[in-house]
Amino acid sequence: MLAMRRNGREMVSAGATAGPLCGEAGFTLIELLTVLLIIGILAAIAIPSFLAQTQKANDAAAKVLARTAQTAAESYSTDHNGSYSGISIAELRAVEPALKETKAAELVSAKQLGAGKGYLVEAKSVATGNKYGIEHAPSGAVARTCAPENSGGCPAGGKW
Repeated sequence: MLAMRRNGREMVSAGATAGPLCGEAGFTLIELLTVLLIIGILAAIAIPSFLAQTQKANDAAAKVLARTAQTAAESYSTDHNGSYSGISIAELRAVEPALKETKAAELVSAKQLGAGKGYLVEAKSVATGNKYGIEHAPSGAVARTCAPENSGGCPAGGKW
């Protein structure tokens, strides 16, 4: 016990010690193994989730490229009196130079549909190989498709 004086009165503290701590402090082998086991379990949960997010990020580049190609196709149509006749990858790259980028994704297809009244553009993720396409049908309907389904950023049903 430790005795202290305060305002002329003696106070006794039962919890304090007068000397240095005795004994050895540390963790037991069981405690260390338990911590390593918990870290291993957390890593086993986190790593697959991280890899799935990486695939989605790689596929996002292909989606962006397909969407950029769609905008370029609409610009091409404006310059050609509303027709998509003659549309090609080279023509779209002339309209939008950003389509020349091929590090993360590449434009693999650009073609007219229905005698120049519609088009299809497709981009592929370099890392995953997944394809993302945008089809503007001659009727005016727009569909976004992807393959293979349930892979990376392509949901079940093949629509994005």
